[in-house]
Amino acid sequence: MSQPLGILLLSGAHDRAHYALVLATGAAAVGRDVVVFASNAGCRLFLDPCPLLADAREALLAERGVATLAELLEAAAELGIRRIACEAGLKAEGLHAAALAPGVEVAGVVTFLGAVGSGQIATL
Repeated sequence: MSQPLGILLLSGAHDRAHYALVLATGAAAVGRDVVVFASNAGCRLFLDPCPLLADAREALLAERGVATLAELLEAAAELGIRRIACEAGLKAEGLHAAALAPGVEVAGVVTFLGAVGSGQIATL
């Protein structure tokens, strides 16, 4: 059995959020349990609507035949990737849980670490 993968997203930049989802969906596609934990500016990825979808890079990726953030968000949901917004990170950014996309949990780092267990953690 493969180890879980935890992805810690601290950045609110499109490229970091995009690659967090590339890693997450790739790992889930090969059967790994995946949890994406967004904190601070990274919480923007989980807002509804996601402000990162307005980034000019979305069109560039689509034009070049690369999966867009929008497509990866949809794939993440279909693959059952667990999404957690850090409660403290939301507060630090002045964001509210009510603004999160459906299915996004609000929890702390202890929940994230418990979900990953002895698995791997990647930070973006």
